[in-house]
Amino acid sequence: MQVNIQRLMADIEEYAEYGKNDLGGITRPSFSPADYEVRERFIKEIEDMGLEVTVDGAANIWGRLKGTGKKQGSLVIGSHLDSVPNGGKYDGPLGVLMAKEIIKTLIENNVTLDHDIEIVSFTAEESNDFNLSTFGSRSFVGRLTAEMLENESDSTGTSLNAELMKAGGGLNLFPLMKEMWKEKRAFIELHIEQGQRLESADIAVAVIDKVVGTYRSNVRVIGQSNHSGTTMMEHRQDALTAASEMILAVERQCKEYNSGVVGTVGKLNVSPNAANIIPGQVDFVFEVRGETEGKIQQTIDAVQQVWSEIAQRRRVEVEQQTFLDQKPVLLDEEIVHLLQNTAKQMKEPFMTLPSMAVHDAAHMAKITKSAMVFVKSIDGKSHCPEEYSLPEDIEKAGNLILQGIINIDRKLSQKPLVYQGNQENSSS
Repeated sequence: MQVNIQRLMADIEEYAEYGKNDLGGITRPSFSPADYEVRERFIKEIEDMGLEVTVDGAANIWGRLKGTGKKQGSLVIGSHLDSVPNGGKYDGPLGVLMAKEIIKTLIENNVTLDHDIEIVSFTAEESNDFNLSTFGSRSFVGRLTAEMLENESDSTGTSLNAELMKAGGGLNLFPLMKEMWKEKRAFIELHIEQGQRLESADIAVAVIDKVVGTYRSNVRVIGQSNHSGTTMMEHRQDALTAASEMILAVERQCKEYNSGVVGTVGKLNVSPNAANIIPGQVDFVFEVRGETEGKIQQTIDAVQQVWSEIAQRRRVEVEQQTFLDQKPVLLDEEIVHLLQNTAKQMKEPFMTLPSMAVHDAAHMAKITKSAMVFVKSIDGKSHCPEEYSLPEDIEKAGNLILQGIINIDRKLSQKPLVYQGNQENSSS
């Protein structure tokens, strides 16, 4: 029994028409016209498959296929259907459409699991006009509450609640989502890797055992604005040249440790930003991601030590304010092992990797056994029209999850689940 890769690839191409733009990419943020259209299509298709459809308060779409009833609760597969501006066709939709394909395959082969099996499409995983990424999964697991969201609106002044109601949800339905938690026995998300680790190893798939932690801070470098012609080089307190050294120090320290930690400065504002004025102030965002709190903190400490030396030598001040300190999330050991063992049984080469980006699976880990499977990304490209994974690699990943779900259905422990909330997280 295998997934129908031709049918799946046709599905991916057809869904890519929703929000397709003139640049060759897809622009389909949640609550856009294209998003509402794709929602309507998706709901109709899973209803036609015979699934029971539920739209929860966060407008997440759930489709359930009943099992034999011998085991309580459901096994869930899914991801998201929204996209970044001018994004690709695989990030998100691959996980949802593969879930649909897996359930179709089970139906066509008259395979009934002992658990129910569900598909989910989470709302607003990507950035959107409400500035609430991973919105659907965070709301579902209680990290975003109705009280926190009641005054949220987009750039046009439209309330979040109005959009949720239009999509079939609503803040008044948020309390019901907690009642759904106890039904979820496990969650698996398929996603493109969005990096080059698999491609470098020439391996199609990876089982993901953790999601890295993320630290972010706002950094301000304060120098002295002055005339660019009359201020000699030895008299300058140039905030931009100091910031430039600081940014290079981030890169150097991460490379020197070679511990899987990555560091980035991705946003700069220069003041006064004029050709004939020495920059007096630079603001930027400093980010570090790593597998363990220790590695993250070690990198931050090393970077800040170098920054202190740069500030003293260049006679500038450095201010820093942390605004995100998200801890690493360990995914479920039992599900990870079942997926690893399935790959071994299939004689499918695989890697075990951490996810360097945050996905819905990290939030679902709060309330159920959660894990991920990655498929190789060509050239590591994502969030762009060039995003691509080979059909043969996608087929291997799909068959791994198909067989993995069957094994999980048979072997999943029936012990009561007691999950606690992880560190709040809104980044990707």
